[in-house]
Amino acid sequence: MTYIGKVSGGKVILPPDAELEDGTSVRVEPLNGPGSGEIVLRERGIDQTQAAELRARLAAFAEEWDSPEMDVYNHYDAAKANL
Repeated sequence: MTYIGKVSGGKVILPPDAELEDGTSVRVEPLNGPGSGEIVLRERGIDQTQAAELRARLAAFAEEWDSPEMDVYNHYDAAKANL
């Protein structure tokens, strides 16, 4: 079962129907904001229109970029440091 909660005062508040026993181990994963992997456009200095234009220009590269062979570049800096 998955529950969606909110952080309030540094604590995760779960919905009333969340029936978890005390001591239950849980995993907390941010869905938005810092640490979530969400891209905040204003932090990148662009708006939604500019982001859409950029996505359209890069669409020609998407198939190659998303191919399994490109996964090697996900940790390129760490791998290079170990040479």
